[in-house]
Amino acid sequence: MRAGLRARQLVNLANGSTLAGLGVAALGGARVARSADGLFLGTSYRLPVPTAPAFCLGNVIVTRLDGLAPEIFRHEARHATQYACCGGVLMVPLYLAAAAVSWALTGDFGARNVFERRAGLADGGYTDTPLRPSIRRASLRRVRGRSAAQAR
Repeated sequence: MRAGLRARQLVNLANGSTLAGLGVAALGGARVARSADGLFLGTSYRLPVPTAPAFCLGNVIVTRLDGLAPEIFRHEARHATQYACCGGVLMVPLYLAAAAVSWALTGDFGARNVFERRAGLADGGYTDTPLRPSIRRASLRRVRGRSAAQAR
């Protein structure tokens, strides 16, 4: 295993996020097995929350499915790295705040969520939803105002 992946594994163990992931997977009745790059994959998760078909906690990727497509696995693996960089389980409230901002801007929890964008929107099955029309208009007014001021 590459040094960066080993470091991610150790940091997520130390910050408690992998243990939290294993606990959530167990609570949801998922079958957990070691997977690639120091990750665990929990399949057949049965709890209704979160509603996403797959999610990550530390080095644990959990899904309601029997397996994951490679692009979704890569997307969730990037989230595992985010857990290592964002202080472990502290990423959960940060992620929820980013999802709320995304919802406010677009009406979609993932489109403008910084964590989803950095994990690869398309790989995670997300689309790049445009800003809400009222926000788009306000942005255009600000840009036009700056352009007019610079022209003077």
